[in-house]
Amino acid sequence: MPAIFNALPGLEVPVGSISKSLAKMWATTADNGGPAPASDDTKATQVNFVLHLGYKTSAEDAAAQFQTAVRFSKRYPCRVVVLCPMPEDESGTEFRAKIYGECHPGKTKGDMRCCEFVMLSYPMSARRFLESQVSVCLSTDLPLYYWAHRFSSTTRLNDYQYLLRRSKRVLFDSALAPADATDYPWPENVAVRDLAHARLLHVRQAIGQFLSGYSPELLVRGLTGLVAEHSPDFAAEARVLLGWAKKRLVVCGATADQLGETLRAADGAATGTLSLQFTYNLNGHRFVWSGNFNQGCARTVAEFGDGPVEVSGAIGLLSPEAALSEAMFF
Repeated sequence: MPAIFNALPGLEVPVGSISKSLAKMWATTADNGGPAPASDDTKATQVNFVLHLGYKTSAEDAAAQFQTAVRFSKRYPCRVVVLCPMPEDESGTEFRAKIYGECHPGKTKGDMRCCEFVMLSYPMSARRFLESQVSVCLSTDLPLYYWAHRFSSTTRLNDYQYLLRRSKRVLFDSALAPADATDYPWPENVAVRDLAHARLLHVRQAIGQFLSGYSPELLVRGLTGLVAEHSPDFAAEARVLLGWAKKRLVVCGATADQLGETLRAADGAATGTLSLQFTYNLNGHRFVWSGNFNQGCARTVAEFGDGPVEVSGAIGLLSPEAALSEAMFF
């Protein structure tokens, strides 16, 4: 049985009557006194969102990502299509569909935020019919965003060129994706966003705001390289932070021979730890940022010729739904 599909909430309906079933679902909800849109205009759908649950997704993980999409939809009302491909060792030859909907009060009186979900389970033998099924489920004239979650290989993504090429943005998480995902030849007409980069927003802002107090020339004077250390669970975040720092230092005027990169796991490091260091060949020049996300604290130590400066503060990652927003729209 398709475990991922069965783990998701919703009412199973015939694939050929998804639109009618959604309308009937809202009517039934309203008749029972539940929150429901009075019309299609009330739903105020803003985006189409396809969540593709790859072969490496467990039933528990599928349910968790579904709830992330629900929380995201409370801020951005959307039509969500959840793809649940069936592994080859699972029985089944036909498409199956579920529908689900929620409405939440907005910021003002009379503001209703509603989302609609369509879950599609399909065997790979029927994948060639997926485009037509998805197109029926999507709202017309709205931008499409595609989140490929835990896909098993980049080769598999080639089967979904319809979604890759039509989407305004493609999202993936390099902490969960195959190692070659960052080198995959994504279509040129879409922007690709890494959720590992998105959830580090507050870290990037904190480091950037601190370094903005120094001139770009001072930051790159005597610079010899960058070092990112991480606990085993933060390898993707360390790689992302290292790449971001390199790009910003290039803007400051750093040359290629100044930007040697070192990415390494810290021996015996506690989980949830990450650090970024700039190395210099000048006495009195240093910069080290370190964070412990389990404890929610960060420490910055810097010196650029005028004495050491040390700053401590709170730090955290964006929530999954906030990271989705960051990756989609910013």
